[in-house]
Amino acid sequence: MIFAATMTRYVARRFLGATLAMLAGLTLLVSLFDFIELLRRAATRPDAGFTLVATIAGLRLPFVALQILPFAILLGGLLAFWRLTRSSELVVARAAGISAWGFLSGPVTVALLFGVIGTAAVSPLSSVLLARAERLDYAYLRASAGITALAGGRLWLRQADRGLEEQGVAILSGRPLSDREAARAGGGFAMTDVSLWRLSASDRPLARIEAPRARLLPGRWVLEDAIAFNADHNAGPKRDLAFPTELTPDRIENSFASPDTLSVWALPGFIAVLEAAGFSAVRHRLHLQSLLSLPLLAAAMALLAAGFSMRSSRRGGVAQMIGAGVAAGFMLFVLDKIANEFGEAGTLPVYLAAWAPTMAGLLLALALLLHLEDG
Repeated sequence: MIFAATMTRYVARRFLGATLAMLAGLTLLVSLFDFIELLRRAATRPDAGFTLVATIAGLRLPFVALQILPFAILLGGLLAFWRLTRSSELVVARAAGISAWGFLSGPVTVALLFGVIGTAAVSPLSSVLLARAERLDYAYLRASAGITALAGGRLWLRQADRGLEEQGVAILSGRPLSDREAARAGGGFAMTDVSLWRLSASDRPLARIEAPRARLLPGRWVLEDAIAFNADHNAGPKRDLAFPTELTPDRIENSFASPDTLSVWALPGFIAVLEAAGFSAVRHRLHLQSLLSLPLLAAAMALLAAGFSMRSSRRGGVAQMIGAGVAAGFMLFVLDKIANEFGEAGTLPVYLAAWAPTMAGLLLALALLLHLEDG
């Protein structure tokens, strides 16, 4: 019993060392290519120097590490288990009566911890730093910036209209002011050339409001010098109108930004607000479920690595098995991307799109280990 526990800890340490080395190596390699691409884009921007490019690449490091984590676990596991098999340590352990399920509990626990830390700790850090990197990228390296580049410079917002007797919808359209222009206009988020349509729950037009300017204040839109047209197309007098809203400048920006820039802890609340405001939250729901499935995916990758690399070297075909393990990891990556595309398009339910690749990898790993141990 003591030997089994010692063996489990030993295998877990070897697995941990190989995974950390693989994670660091792959993260630096991918970040290097990202840095080179940023340098290429900065070559035509005189105000983007080497320090700025290095800052953006550095801010993206946690995000890159989080994306690479499952593959680092797979490749690190393949390396660790292959070394243990080549040195016959696993053969001796199994000859001593320790099953594969016994000494694999250590590496699986390590992989689960990697996934939990990635979801609970690295993800919030990654979201904050990635949001900062994206702002710098938009400000210095891209020709157009954020939401102002949409629809020819016009921004379209949809939110619930709680001022109606029956639950309705309001659609707001306008041209967002830049930060400098908004500061001259009194600060805050503002738009010009604003149109607002109020619709009933059955999409029946109820009113239209035209205003030269609208400012977003806490809990309400203020439409300046607005003219309201009712369903009979009769115009009212020009006056300032207040329209209730749950939107904030950050929520508007985040609704168009990548879900990767939001912390896993902030996503549930943001999804609720986003849907109450009338935005689609499919991408954010999919990202949240993907983060929640990361610990199980990490464990599946550890088991998959064991299943493809614990073949005895005396039986031959070790290189082919390890190559098959790498190919299986790549296929899981492709399956995950395809499932995400179907999930974002609404073809697959969000839970199925997020969890199906993870469950497929876990079932494949368990089948391989059952064949190896009992077959």
